[in-house]
Amino acid sequence: MTAVSPLLDMKGIHKRFAGVAALNDVDFRLFPGEVHALMGENGAGKSTLIKVLTGVYEIDEGSVTMAGKRLFIGSPQEAQDAGIATVYQEVNLCTNLSVAENMFIGREPRRFGAINWKEMNRRAGQLLAERLNLHIDVTLPLGSYSVAIQQLVAIARALHISARVLILDEPTSSLDTNEVKELFNVMRKLKQQGIAILFVTHFLDQVYEISDRISILRGGEFVGEYMASELSRIDLVLKMIGKDLELLAELPASGTKEQVKKGESFIRASRLGRKGAIEPYDLDIATGEIVGFAGLLGSGRTESARLLFGADRADAGELVVAGSSGKLDSPRQAIREGIAFCSENRKTEGIIADLTVRENIVLALQARRGWFRTISRKKQDEIADEYIKALNINPKNPEQLIRNLSGGNQQKVLLARWLLMEPKLLILDEPTRGIDIGAKAEIQKLVLALSRKGMSVLFISSELEEVLRVSDRVAVLRDRKLVRMMSSGELQHDQVMKAIAGG
Repeated sequence: MTAVSPLLDMKGIHKRFAGVAALNDVDFRLFPGEVHALMGENGAGKSTLIKVLTGVYEIDEGSVTMAGKRLFIGSPQEAQDAGIATVYQEVNLCTNLSVAENMFIGREPRRFGAINWKEMNRRAGQLLAERLNLHIDVTLPLGSYSVAIQQLVAIARALHISARVLILDEPTSSLDTNEVKELFNVMRKLKQQGIAILFVTHFLDQVYEISDRISILRGGEFVGEYMASELSRIDLVLKMIGKDLELLAELPASGTKEQVKKGESFIRASRLGRKGAIEPYDLDIATGEIVGFAGLLGSGRTESARLLFGADRADAGELVVAGSSGKLDSPRQAIREGIAFCSENRKTEGIIADLTVRENIVLALQARRGWFRTISRKKQDEIADEYIKALNINPKNPEQLIRNLSGGNQQKVLLARWLLMEPKLLILDEPTRGIDIGAKAEIQKLVLALSRKGMSVLFISSELEEVLRVSDRVAVLRDRKLVRMMSSGELQHDQVMKAIAGG
């Protein structure tokens, strides 16, 4: 698809934080009626570029023009006024307010000076039905709906603004296959209306399914702009990571992982369940074994894992940990038993945004020791430096606030926190969601290495290929039931897909 001139043109963009260049002389442009994928590893500068464009950060150097007119964007509101709407990867709405209130907050229809609730609810329902084919009760609190629905509401809110540029930052990370198709249908309609769409995702299939143009950043610098039809997948990956695919080459192909020599059972669930969350299930994980959870969004993967960690209390069944039976009533008890849980929601259940990388890494260890037996600053520095090097956390500065790190590097910090505890069972819930291919490979390598050292791992991922790549056995969940346990000889992509689908 061609266009005479770009709708949005960013030239020579520079942005620094504490003297460190996050963006260095970056050019980027968006054409009307196109989907433009912005690609790069975590830490490449994608989020920073978006925040510069939307007024969250001020530009240190460079210029932004819209339809040939110079823009000076000093705040997110000014970006919206200029016709730039954004939906971020992590939903940032008010879950205690209704769906309709979230969609119209600050723009509520009024009558005689008061909010016209009936009209607002009607418009919200109509917008969701017509633009996203989503039919829900808009008067209910947003928090009563799944993360997937919340993501769609955030997109609908952005669409309601008269936008010429729509920025979608990982909009599909919490959507199932059908919801992704619906979103792509919406994006195609918006293209026909001349809207320029900036699309950020780590799913290569989605990039090539929906994108017309691709721009690549690496290390805060502009690598190049390419037509999607002219850039092969392998070339895209090579340009993103800037090195040979050694990390991926060192991993076993899916379905070929050497079968673990199983030790004794570390944890065994017998008819463990929780009403309304997950039906009673049986599960056994041996010492040094990696068990994967496969299933669609809402199948009960996370709910099952939370029972094993005591984050939710089981109302049925029995749990045996290292030979001792009973129930885990709290995460504190689970940690004492040697169980660690890395949550899928790193923003609200993982990182402490206002603490440094060092403080986040030592947090769990300090809590276990007690606050009256403080870890010395020298020891903290040694621990932080060791794990920053071991997990390749970037930037290397342990005193950097963790909120300033990319999502993938935040995930590595959380892994470091739990590995420091030397757990016997590590539960990883979506450990690679929203991170780049290089970071994914590093985490997969780490999981395999931990297994060889005798650590048990429960690995949960929406990416089936990833589950098959690392797992010794795979538990398939469907409609909040554990429907099948598949051993190494059965771990073929098509067989697992049939089990997930009910075939």
